[in-house]
Amino acid sequence: MNELQTILSDSVNGLLSERVTKTLVQKAEEGEFPAALWSEVEANGLTLVLVPEEQGGAGGTWADAAIVLKAAGEHVAPLPLADALLANWFLVQAGIEVPEGVTTLLDGDFTLEGGKISGEAPSVPYGRNAKQGVAIVKGEVVLVSLDGAEVEERINVAREPRDRVVLKGQAATAKKAPLPDNAMKLYGALVRACQMAGALGYLSSQSVAYANERTQFGKPIGKFQAIQQQLAVLSTQAAACGVVTDHACAQADKRGADAAFEIAVAKIRVDDASSIATSIAHQVHGAIGFTYEHGLHFATRRLWSWRAEFGAGREWAAELGRATIAAGADALWPHVTAR
Repeated sequence: MNELQTILSDSVNGLLSERVTKTLVQKAEEGEFPAALWSEVEANGLTLVLVPEEQGGAGGTWADAAIVLKAAGEHVAPLPLADALLANWFLVQAGIEVPEGVTTLLDGDFTLEGGKISGEAPSVPYGRNAKQGVAIVKGEVVLVSLDGAEVEERINVAREPRDRVVLKGQAATAKKAPLPDNAMKLYGALVRACQMAGALGYLSSQSVAYANERTQFGKPIGKFQAIQQQLAVLSTQAAACGVVTDHACAQADKRGADAAFEIAVAKIRVDDASSIATSIAHQVHGAIGFTYEHGLHFATRRLWSWRAEFGAGREWAAELGRATIAAGADALWPHVTAR
């Protein structure tokens, strides 16, 4: 890690490990937004990692952002931290000033006419709590206040707010940006993949710790070969996802939207790993892991929810398959090895 990454890691992990308690997550699932924690997150500049220093941010890279995103996933922070981080990056790409307050992503069907935006986003992260939202409409990044927007409260499997937001001629700020047509889905997949990699790391460490504490037949269950084998598989899955998401972020820094292949691979890999890892983690924990009182489900339910967002793994796999077929068989090996 370089100096900025060390500072980021210490800052975000220190803050979230101390503040994100089981009680706080449970209250969030009951509908109470952790405003005090959000204020601390903003005060520490964690939503501005990808914002240039001259605009009040950290001037970081996607490799730096990965540290924050993985920490958010590992500590199951009940905040739209990843969404705000990406939304602010979109604004920077368009040269729009980054506002204060909770900013979320508006991934939906919108039209822009005369500086006003209309349309609907069916699953907005923390829409009810957001002050403003960022959408991408025909190559333009759009910043819009959510005051007066129609918000239908919904939740995902992890009981995170995923609200339906309807805008009807809402005044907005819009500017062109050098982004691909699928920028919302592409970079959304990248931030979710990083969050999932963090959550998988949590499952691995928690399962190992539990296996060394839980005794059966007079010794920790972690001493049994069958359990050790499963823990090895779980740890391997978590480690692989950490590597593949780091590589995707590094390529995003290096090649921008041309890193779509690496981002797609990362989302496919973490989606596959989430099925394997959550199964092993719950098997290792046994019945207690299925209870609401135990904290394991905070991570597993998020993994089950996040894998469907910004394109499930099978969708990205289908896109890679179509692109490979279109390029022809002779292009496959050079395309893969070039990365």
